Amino acid sequence: MRQLRSELWTKWRELVPEQSQSGQTVKAFCQNRGLRESLFYDWKKRIREGEAGKFVDVRVMGPKAQARPLPGLSAAIEFRLSKGRSLLVEAGFDASHLRARLAMLETEL
Repeated sequence: MRQLRSELWTKWRELVPEQSQSGQTVKAFCQNRGLRESLFYDWKKRIREGEAGKFVDVRVMGPKAQARPLPGLSAAIEFRLSKGRSLLVEAGFDASHLRARLAMLETEL
């Protein structure tokens, strides 16, 4: 059950930004994908409300504690997640994709 809920959140976190980037109206987007408009708006609201209340703990490390990138590698950002997990993101990442993945990781068991 929990996995299904996580999969639904991931699916809709990808569909909502996809619709806005497509240039299509919500009606056309939903018709093309066989989705109900009312369901789309419901998930859009859930996602907006769910992301509005989340805060991320960010700590800035001093210059002595900062890791230096290895030669030939671009600078990356490391996100420390709950349960001892972390996510390394290279420059040029897609922000909406990152949000969806972070949400998925944070809601998993």
